[in-house]
Amino acid sequence: MLVGVSATIFTLQNKCENDIWPGIQPGAGKDNLRNGGFWLRPNEVVTINAPYGWSGRFWGRVGCSFDQTGKGSCLTGDCGGVLECSGAGGAPPASLAEFTVNSPNDFYDISLVDGFNVPISISPSGGTGMCKSLSCASDLNQNCPSSLQVLYKKRVMACKSACMVFNTPEYCCTSAYAQPSMCKPTNYSNLFKEACPDAYSYAFDDSTSIVTCTGANYLITFC
Repeated sequence: MLVGVSATIFTLQNKCENDIWPGIQPGAGKDNLRNGGFWLRPNEVVTINAPYGWSGRFWGRVGCSFDQTGKGSCLTGDCGGVLECSGAGGAPPASLAEFTVNSPNDFYDISLVDGFNVPISISPSGGTGMCKSLSCASDLNQNCPSSLQVLYKKRVMACKSACMVFNTPEYCCTSAYAQPSMCKPTNYSNLFKEACPDAYSYAFDDSTSIVTCTGANYLITFC
């Protein structure tokens, strides 16, 4: 950490009616914050200090059950059946809040490229530059096409991406479609974009979805 440079503070709050188990996956070689996961009750707030230059992603796990050793499972966003993800990512579909800080600016976005499971927002404070809030407040589970639904006891728990379901180059932006000029929005990604205009809806949706800021702290809100 550079001398005289303060860390970035991430504050996570749960405004959902149900418990959320945030997962945190650091970028390669970056610190594993809070061992990668914890329990967050409704209306609870947790503050996390990230070291200078940290990068990674946050997501909310839903419908989790863990024993005293931290082993168990989640209905959505599960990271290998453990409470503390310890560097592992969440199983899609999951709504993601992604960050790279002090590089030298901060870059952040909300991504639905891997699907949607819970509303999520990012609110910066104290920074300079284009430090705008991002929000995916709509519950996409309510309007998820039947072919993309993740069901549990007849309830829609999450909404898969078209890439995850159909696994074709045009939906996944791979092979001949692995460039922005070829991989265009689809009816499915447009549905995500209409519900959450601030979020990445597919792999090359970055021109309108990423924000640059400097020296901010960030509030991440579930629901």
